[in-house]
Amino acid sequence: MERNGLVDRSRERKIGLWIGGVSLFFFVSFFLVPFYLPTDSVPELSGRANTFDYYSEDSWGNVQTSDSGEVGHNQSEYGLFAWSELDPYAAFIYGFGDLNCHNKAERSWEINGNQMPVCVRDVGIFLGLAIGGFLFSRRGLNRWTLRDSFLSMFPDNKMEGTYRNNRRTLALIVIAGIAIIPMGIDGFTQMLSSYESNPTMRLITGMPFGIFIGSFLASSFAARPEYFGRDPSNVLLPSGSRFSLAKDSEE
Repeated sequence: MERNGLVDRSRERKIGLWIGGVSLFFFVSFFLVPFYLPTDSVPELSGRANTFDYYSEDSWGNVQTSDSGEVGHNQSEYGLFAWSELDPYAAFIYGFGDLNCHNKAERSWEINGNQMPVCVRDVGIFLGLAIGGFLFSRRGLNRWTLRDSFLSMFPDNKMEGTYRNNRRTLALIVIAGIAIIPMGIDGFTQMLSSYESNPTMRLITGMPFGIFIGSFLASSFAARPEYFGRDPSNVLLPSGSRFSLAKDSEE
């Protein structure tokens, strides 16, 4: 029997491996694609997040003519770029980066003379996502709720006080804060002042955020009450704690 009261944790292992594997695929691809593309075929870019800026030569990123704005630059000075003209694999990776990242050259690494598909912070986030997924595959359990499934990644003997004093929500908030606040401070300081963080800082602050999101996402898929016959008393928790239905506690 596993630490949660179930016979095995093969499902949790698969969930963690899927999240870790997909994240690792993107992480490796961010380096591999610019490496194998012809040298200097991806110029310096400067786009917007959550939109396609470099799909074709007529797209927003390629028709910008000024460096004075907060977003974009005079792309003609650096060379036009259209990821739709790349091979399918490279087009998918650069299209993914175009949609999800701002693609600012000053915040991105360059490989083989080609700007990477995402910025350094996103590289750290995806590395963290992979780590978070793989950690859950090794340690994570289905413990009925998302919160308790997430906390299952920590040794039970370290969580006894947290469960004994019912501070599980507080523990989750503290862990989330440790993972998210450094990135938030670094990002908002750049936005609101003349401060510009360096690649190392972006990588370091992005990775903990990715680890938290990866493990949190795995926990959300793993937490399923039906595997306990929808009886909360069947869930094993640290320090001998037990769930109980609201109507039971009222009686």
